[in-house]
Amino acid sequence: MISIFINILLLVSFINPSTSSTDAKVYMVLMEDDPVVMMSLRSSEDRTMYKERMTQEHDVFLKSVLQNSSYNKLYSYTHLLNGFAIYAKGEEVLHMLRNAENVISVHEDTKMEKLTTHTPDFLGLTAGAWPALGGSTVAVAASRENVPQGINSQNQHALEGSSVHNTLQEQLLLQENLIPRATMLPPLMLMVMEGNHTASTAAGNHNVPVITNDFNYGYASGMAPGARIAVYKALYSFGGYMSDVVAAVDQAVEDGVDILSLSIGPAGVPSGPSAFLNVLELELLFATKAGVLVVQAVGNGGPSSSSILSFSPWITSVAASITDRKYNNSVTLGNGQHLIGSGLAPPTVGGVFFPIAAAADVCEKNITAGLVESCQSADPFIRALVRGKLIICTYSFDFESEAASIFTVAATAQKIGAAGFILTIDPDIGSEHIKGATLTLQVPGVILNNMESSSALWEYYNSNTIRSRTGEAVGFRATARILDGRQATYSGQAPVVASYSSRGPDVNNALLENADVLKPNIMAPGSSIWAAWTPNSEGDEYIKGQTFALLSGTSMATPHVAGIAALIKQKHPSWSPAAITSAMMTTANVTDQSGAPILAQGKNKLAPATPFDFGAGSINPSKAIDPGLVFDVNFKQYVQFLCAVPGVDDMSIRQAVGVGCPAKRKEWCSDLNTASVTVSNLVGSRKVIRKVTNVGDADEKYRVSVREPVGVNITVTPQVFKMSVNATRNIKLLLEATHRTNAYSFGEMVLEGNKNHVVRVPIAVFVSSSLVLKAVMDLRKLGIKNSHLSKQVGGLECFRFLSICQTP
Repeated sequence: MISIFINILLLVSFINPSTSSTDAKVYMVLMEDDPVVMMSLRSSEDRTMYKERMTQEHDVFLKSVLQNSSYNKLYSYTHLLNGFAIYAKGEEVLHMLRNAENVISVHEDTKMEKLTTHTPDFLGLTAGAWPALGGSTVAVAASRENVPQGINSQNQHALEGSSVHNTLQEQLLLQENLIPRATMLPPLMLMVMEGNHTASTAAGNHNVPVITNDFNYGYASGMAPGARIAVYKALYSFGGYMSDVVAAVDQAVEDGVDILSLSIGPAGVPSGPSAFLNVLELELLFATKAGVLVVQAVGNGGPSSSSILSFSPWITSVAASITDRKYNNSVTLGNGQHLIGSGLAPPTVGGVFFPIAAAADVCEKNITAGLVESCQSADPFIRALVRGKLIICTYSFDFESEAASIFTVAATAQKIGAAGFILTIDPDIGSEHIKGATLTLQVPGVILNNMESSSALWEYYNSNTIRSRTGEAVGFRATARILDGRQATYSGQAPVVASYSSRGPDVNNALLENADVLKPNIMAPGSSIWAAWTPNSEGDEYIKGQTFALLSGTSMATPHVAGIAALIKQKHPSWSPAAITSAMMTTANVTDQSGAPILAQGKNKLAPATPFDFGAGSINPSKAIDPGLVFDVNFKQYVQFLCAVPGVDDMSIRQAVGVGCPAKRKEWCSDLNTASVTVSNLVGSRKVIRKVTNVGDADEKYRVSVREPVGVNITVTPQVFKMSVNATRNIKLLLEATHRTNAYSFGEMVLEGNKNHVVRVPIAVFVSSSLVLKAVMDLRKLGIKNSHLSKQVGGLECFRFLSICQTP
């Protein structure tokens, strides 16, 4: 059996923990000596002894530097990092730690952000990767924010309805002692929230019915339905901090996992000289060194540019797409109009038409209009007037601020004996995203989530409502019936990049200086994903009691990729994390199911997607298990990448990773051997080298073609080459700027093999200045006078840069 796959599902919010003092904080302290992963320890006994010695040294150090009453130690980090987390009060403690011997750095704890299905068929798993692999036997471990004591994971449910096949029950219970300590709260209420949802997406069983509110929404499966799940508790449902996440990852890698799936990220770009050097990024770098693939949600800050919350090249960052499945609901009016909306709700009874009444027309008159129209309480309604009618309620700003909910609208309709409800949009809000529109409802209801339909309903209602001279409604002649909103339709034209999915370019630091790293890396389904839900969850009161939930976010996209990575790991157990990422990227789809280029949702518009929207494209599992060529990266090369990051000195690198920069270092971050090419500042020209490895089962001849970004000429050598099995080969790209673009432009390099392998490499370039401009500047450095510049670079070209040629 191959080693364990772990799905770390850390789902958090922004609420501060209660503390005994306003100036008490949690600090993560990194020490000089090497952690376990950097040592050549042969036996588990040696590793255990070394770990225990490190923990004791942490305790001795703290007692020698700080008073016992001034701190509370939370964790010792021993496997991937050498350090600890403490809860301490006062600036004096921070000063003493930073100036103590053997301390590398001290980091204040930071909040982490929650980055919150027919997807197996949509991704082609049922006809491709599953038959090829016969299912996955990789074990899945999940770290959740809450796990109730004694939870029976055998009874959990999974993606699109599938139950989790978990033979690691002892592992789940073993990790009960790993609780989030940075919150400084006792574990009084331990409930699973989205842990089930994301774990089951990765590894739920195959073909299990999705039944909620007594309705079967279909049959579903996880990405790796034969996988096993172990659970690591890391956070509470109300929030969490980086120190807790680092402890969970440290424990998981020590336990021998292969894949980490992180549906979390920081609340913003970390402070300091580089985003790549914050504690969590370093922890994940050492996890990669240990052979663990790290998959992380890219964030939910889209469609704004540079909204990425997953930064480093050793992390596989996942964007979210919309699938071709939609749940539409509608209401048919008595005049024959058919208004389209949404709402996972049953139809009105018997297919007959029911009278319509606005909430304000069937309530007591001494109640504030806004409170009545939002239908958040049954108390104001006059039962004799409302019973058996369809009630018109209004989606207002209270719903946006979560002071009101669609769940409560449905509950109110049920309490007052209404035939159902129709929710219209307040004109002041417009057709924005409707919160709670994917809740499964027990009563007939439809959400008219656009102003056109809402206005049409009100016009029909007002023209068919009889009113007294005082304006009071005395006759309700408008009628309607609500259709079934629980039946899915499939357009066949997905995927589309979801509007909320965070966008590139990646950044080096909090100053938002662009990085030579492509983010996101890959895209997977993340919108309206059916998956398991714990009935007694306190995570969302509106889904409480359900065994399945329909959720959206890059949190939902991430376990899709983690599960598919498990399938690849099963097929190729010796592949490195970088090789698995390369396989997923180079085989990704850049066209939708109809063959048209993939589109991205923007602000009220669709536009062709770029690599900053979807990375290399939409994941294709069937092709990813047989990519032909891979681009591999090792730990030493990641260190060389860090040495090329602008603004980071050699001492910072040595302190962060334990080794210094080599004498012969790489000049550019773009030299890292990734399955993409990103140049954030092209001045003149740049040479980029990529090394490919033939992982196919036969010799293969490849032909290289390039689609050049605007403003760039690209020369590739060789253009044709043959590779034997397991052989490696360098491919050289010379990027030459032709003119400034003032924006990123995109292209690709495609390697087509004669064994039907197609390897696609996205290219993103920002041209800061062209070859001609660079030549002018170089000639001026040599002392050539302005009067001779036009002769050197050509009169026409110099005219284009006249201001430079004429500058004294």
